Order: sequence, then structure tokens, then C-alpha cells
Amino acid sequence: MGSVFEEKDFLACCGSTQFAKEMASAGPFANYEEAVNAARDIWFNKVDVNGWLEAFAAHPQIGKSPSSNHKSPTSAEWSKGEQSTALATASDSSLQDLSDWNARYRQKFGFVFLICASGRSTPEILTELKRRYPNRPIVEFEIAAQEQMKVTELRLAKLFSTKAIATSITSAQYNADVANKAGGKFALSEDRVSIIGAHVTAASEASTGIPSQIPARTRPPITTHVLDVARGSPAAGIEVQLEMWKGNQPYPVFGATEHGSWAIQGSSMTDKDGRSGHLMSIVDALNPGMYRISFNTGKYNPNGFFPYVSIAFEIRESQKWEHFHVPLLLSPFSFCTYRGS
Repeated sequence: MGSVFEEKDFLACCGSTQFAKEMASAGPFANYEEAVNAARDIWFNKVDVNGWLEAFAAHPQIGKSPSSNHKSPTSAEWSKGEQSTALATASDSSLQDLSDWNARYRQKFGFVFLICASGRSTPEILTELKRRYPNRPIVEFEIAAQEQMKVTELRLAKLFSTKAIATSITSAQYNADVANKAGGKFALSEDRVSIIGAHVTAASEASTGIPSQIPARTRPPITTHVLDVARGSPAAGIEVQLEMWKGNQPYPVFGATEHGSWAIQGSSMTDKDGRSGHLMSIVDALNPGMYRISFNTGKYNPNGFFPYVSIAFEIRESQKWEHFHVPLLLSPFSFCTYRGS
């Protein structure tokens, strides 16, 4: 006699009600392997695109907790466990970066970034998110469906482990063949392609009213932080000012008489982590041009060599949707900078 599970059990494994009903009808299953084979066939061959989208929507954004009204408490609890490695390896800056890229991803594709997060660190997840972001929507939709199947298999193992039928598995066991079992190689049918395209377009336009390639920002497009490399710690309490070049010339030319001036965009003070507050408003598109961030290093290092440090940089028309993080690495007698993310 196989193990009997209800629809709610399978809904915890995969947030598609269509999947849960099909699995409950196909059971009971003699063992974990039999359940996985059925799950793969149902997910790839019987659940429609709306079912896929329902399952994707059941996942919290990587780095965030499930909502309190989550339709499956068990699924919400499993999500926390699956993200435990990511949260344990995250810093404030990497979580912010992950949040920004998640917003970009959702804006482009219309659904949450989906990855089998179990055992993955935040840097690993962020790297994979950035790697997948340039994909065409139809390609990314297929990848997301495969990642959902990985999550489903892991959760089915948890279901069966409660009855001592199976223990645990890892995503490495099925990375290569997740879409190749139970009915041949998975491929998106023509009707699914059209539905996916319509979904991505509608979701993008409804959320912001701007083209899908434009990311929705969650922080100002220009940010900075200061590290005191002499002390090996963040530099707190440094005054920071952001300016933009305004004048007859598009930017100040080296060695030439300037015909214009720098207009203040905002100012702030670095906090205990060396990070400045908002130096400008959160806007979708930056105005292209020359910018300058200045730091009152003389007040921070009264006996240092630099009364202040100014870093000028240019943002081109093609870069106005990007993020510019311009940090300062400071010592009393030297400094350096770079463009970060």
C-alpha cells in the first residue's frame, strides 16, 4: 500500500492547484521515485502556463520572508529553510543588490526570480540571477519551470521522509535530466509560447507603464560608501556631496576655462557602515552628463594630506538605466576608487 497524501500536501510542494489535484488523483504512490516520475509528467505535460505562473507566484522573493497570508504554511516554512544558507551568507549590501536585481528581473519577465536555493549562498544566487537576466522571456520561462521542478522534488522528499520512505536528495541528482524523464524531452508548445509572451508584456506594462527592459529601482541610481583602509574599518561621519555639471559645455574640459558650474544634487553623512544616505531621489532614468561626488576628508583626517576628495565621472545616454556605486577607499595619504555595483 502506497503512501496517501492530500491535495494540500502536494500544494506545499508546488504552488499550482492544478498540479496538486493531478498528483492527488494519480496517487497513492508506492515510493518517492514513483511520485517524482508522476510529478515530472504532470508538471511538464499536463499543467498549463497559468498553473506554472501560479506556482511561481507562491515563492517569496529570494532574501525575503513569505507573506503572512501564504496559502500553504508548510510551503512557507520550507521556503525559509531553503533560503537559510543564502540569508546566512548575506551582507546588507548583497541583500540590497539582490533586491535590486530581483526588481529588474520581475519587471522584465513578469514573475519572481526562481531558483532552487537550497544550499546556495547569496553571492551564488546573485551571480546566477545576473547570468540569466539577459535571456529571452521564452527561454527564461523554461528555466524557471525546471527550477520549480527541482524545488518540487526536494519537497516531495520531505513529504516522504516523514513516513520513512525517503530521506533527502540534492539538486545535483537531477540537474541534467529534470526535463528529460516521463515522456521525453520537455519543449514549450506554440500555445504556451503565445501565452507567455502576452503575460510578460501585460505584467510589465501594468506594473510601471514603461518598456520591460527598463528596471524599476529600489534605491537612488548613484550611491557611495567610504572605507578607512588605514584603520581597516568603515569611515563614519564623513560629509558627502553629489553634484552635476551644468553649463554651456557638456562637461568641464581638462586644462580649459570652465563655462559652467556644478549644481548640488544632494548631500549626506556616512553612517557606521561607511555608507552615505540618499544623495538624490530614486528615479528610473538618470540625466546623462558629468557628476561629481566630494568627500570632506580633511574634517575626518585633520592631519591627513587631503583637505577633500572629489571624484568626477560621466554617465552616458546608454547608461542612464544603470546603477552607479562609486566608493572611496581612504587613508591619510592616499585614496582610490572604482565603479562598483
